Amino acid sequence: MAPSTPLLTVRGSEGLYMVNGPPHFTESTVFPRESGKNCKAYTFSKDGTLFAWGNGEKINVISVTKKGLLHSFDLPKAVCLEFSPKNTVLATWQPYTASKDDTAGIPNLQLYDVKTGTCLKSFIQKKMQNWCPSWSEDETLCARNVNNEVHFFENNNFNTIANKLHLKKINDFVLSPGPQPYKVAVYVPGSKGAPSFVRLYQYPNFDEPHAALANKSFFKADKVTMLWNKKAKNGPIYDVVWNSSSTEFCAVYGFMPAKATVFNLKCDPVFDFGTGPRNAAYYSPHGHILVLAGFGNLRGQMEVWDVKKYKLISKPVASDSTYFAWCPDGEHILTATCAPRLRVNNGYKIWHYTGSVLHKYDVPSNAELWQVSWQPFLDGIFPEKAITYQVVPSDVPSEEPKVATAYRPPALRNKPVTNSKLHEEEPPQNMKPQPGNEKPLSKTALKNQRKHEAKKAAKQEARIDKSPDMPPAPAQQSTPRSTISQSTSGDPETDRKIKNLKKKLRAIEQLKEQAAAGKQLEKNQLEKIQKEKALLQELEDLELGI
Repeated sequence: MAPSTPLLTVRGSEGLYMVNGPPHFTESTVFPRESGKNCKAYTFSKDGTLFAWGNGEKINVISVTKKGLLHSFDLPKAVCLEFSPKNTVLATWQPYTASKDDTAGIPNLQLYDVKTGTCLKSFIQKKMQNWCPSWSEDETLCARNVNNEVHFFENNNFNTIANKLHLKKINDFVLSPGPQPYKVAVYVPGSKGAPSFVRLYQYPNFDEPHAALANKSFFKADKVTMLWNKKAKNGPIYDVVWNSSSTEFCAVYGFMPAKATVFNLKCDPVFDFGTGPRNAAYYSPHGHILVLAGFGNLRGQMEVWDVKKYKLISKPVASDSTYFAWCPDGEHILTATCAPRLRVNNGYKIWHYTGSVLHKYDVPSNAELWQVSWQPFLDGIFPEKAITYQVVPSDVPSEEPKVATAYRPPALRNKPVTNSKLHEEEPPQNMKPQPGNEKPLSKTALKNQRKHEAKKAAKQEARIDKSPDMPPAPAQQSTPRSTISQSTSGDPETDRKIKNLKKKLRAIEQLKEQAAAGKQLEKNQLEKIQKEKALLQELEDLELGI
């Protein structure tokens, strides 16, 4: 049996020994103390069932669970030890030394079969850096860096090189965690004016001209640390979709109930929607509304979000839907149930984003619906309209979504139903209680708070920079908050840029009003409207002193 508490391994001048974990903290009998100062290395297996150490004479391997010695190897100079992920192989390394005739060095990297104790293979590994081969978690793949190449071995057969990845001056590589398909990231340092770079490949696709999945260059970099997060994100990635502004994207990921997060171009999280029954995300054509939905094996729940204020608009349910599409006007949504995905209850619905069904068509029981889609339009034809939170009225009778009840065994059917959940859902970040405040702050309140603090800090710095004989600036009168705010930065050049940006934004507002009144706009006018978001962002950055 495994120990009830984790063991603490201690290596020092008093030797090598183990201590029982809390609450006892007594010396463990699992491992007899090794006295002296000759222990150079020790390691546990990944699952903690095996322990290996060197005492200056031998490398010993014991079973922690069975408290017995498994193997002992004559390797007095070994200073590095490592188990493979599934405890199949023990890798040892000792400093490299050349043979007397200087024709070839003595192999100093040994790989032992943990079960039999036999040496599977010996290699020459001159440098201690990155000495240990890298295994996939299932040990199907093993790789090591050898002179401008990464050699790959399959199923721990080290007598045959299954594949090679050749890159001149390759310095380091990292295998991805998780199951197949395997990924490998490689690092090549820069030289002679060329930048360093990291490339990502999928095993075994190395030889094609465009085999690299990704490439990132680094100027003035002499070291790169590559860290895979655990299985990329925690759980599968269901969907990734870009906003029409191309400045943000939303990812739906994780084990059910899945998380959804908006990231910026630097992959910094902008807003966390918490968890829910979802596996897809859809931005509206104008990028101001986001729908998170759970289709396929989920019940068709949808969450409609205002992504400017990060406020929930509605939560309609489109059961059995196999298709979703935004209307080009950015106000209406199409959901459909089509064959051959589903051959029953075929039909489609037209929704307003506030949750009301404006139109519905059910295909007769002896017929099938194969495809349905919107007529496409060029961007800018439909102007962006203000978001409403009030449900748009409809003549279509509302339907209560069918809720599947959980199975209850006969012995419990006459007893009260207990409200229990397998997974507790995490609320969106603006609905989480703040420390010391029972009511959560809204996204707008948080944004305004940051703006206020940034402006306050900028004003204080401006006062410090001014000379003592200069008169203080008159206090600004508070004015109603509008899209184009009035502010001065204290820098004439910045103030000039802010003034020009506001002028352009006023012109765009006039063009939008003309479009709303039905006036046909020219191509250059539509292009101006499309630049509004970029101008607003630039204005905000200037006002905050970014």
